[in-house]
Amino acid sequence: MRRFLIDTDTASDDATAIVMALRHPEIHVEALTVVGGNVGLDQAVQNALYTVELCGENTPVYAGRATPVMRTLETAQNIHGEDGMGDCGLPLHSRVPAEGRAVDVIVDTILGSPGEITLVCLGPLSNVAAAVLRAPEIVDAVQRVVVMGGTGVHGPGNVSAMAEFNFWADPEAAHVVTSSGMPLEFVGWDISIASAVVDAERHAAMKALDTEFSRFAVSIAQAVRRFCLANGLEGDDLPDPIAMAYAIDPAPAETQRLHVNVMFGDGGHRGVMEVDRLGFIGGEPNVEIVTHYPGERFFELFLNALA
Repeated sequence: MRRFLIDTDTASDDATAIVMALRHPEIHVEALTVVGGNVGLDQAVQNALYTVELCGENTPVYAGRATPVMRTLETAQNIHGEDGMGDCGLPLHSRVPAEGRAVDVIVDTILGSPGEITLVCLGPLSNVAAAVLRAPEIVDAVQRVVVMGGTGVHGPGNVSAMAEFNFWADPEAAHVVTSSGMPLEFVGWDISIASAVVDAERHAAMKALDTEFSRFAVSIAQAVRRFCLANGLEGDDLPDPIAMAYAIDPAPAETQRLHVNVMFGDGGHRGVMEVDRLGFIGGEPNVEIVTHYPGERFFELFLNALA
């Protein structure tokens, strides 16, 4: 069994990515650590707890940072719905997270099993940056760090002309993590819109499964689906699930190792991934960037998890 630790700002696509991990026969999820991002922290915790319960698991869920490391939180509820799960009427309340702090759990889990933990980051990197600053030794102790973030290969951004939401929401945290020396693997939003769009045919395939999990995935994605269809995509895209697919099965991916810097501060450069393809910055390559993940393999993994 491979051991995953998932950091999430649980909204609709996070939830289906979590289902993929929890239901995969070769993956053991040590814990979910939750961060404010798509929705506020309390709602994200409830969404994570509901998803774990749906899967019939007892994976602990820990609350983490409610805000970015140096700024106030700006959510994506205009896209994911007020509850982050499409406002489809789920009972997303009254569940109680595990005792303990997410940042401590990240540190203790990685240092407790050096070289064994894959950290999968599905939201803003606020928890992870705080963990790196608290215990820099996790940089060398973690096996892999798969990050859904950025849009550094093909573009464009999904919250500004060039920035992806997770990095834009907490650019200072993204800068800390990218500069940390961790074994980083980035799956950007550009990979999602290239290979993980639920067009009409794939939407029909999801509905045809008619399982508890497929009905859940279809229902919670409706707000995002409406937004995407209104903005030129052929359906809702699944950035967190395709990052999870890559974490589970990286073999089909095409990647390129490059030097990356995430720009912070405000203005048009906020959260933008500066990718040095021609050596202008002069730094050593620090990120394995996924440049392609085949849609056929992604949807195979995704639909298998929902079956």
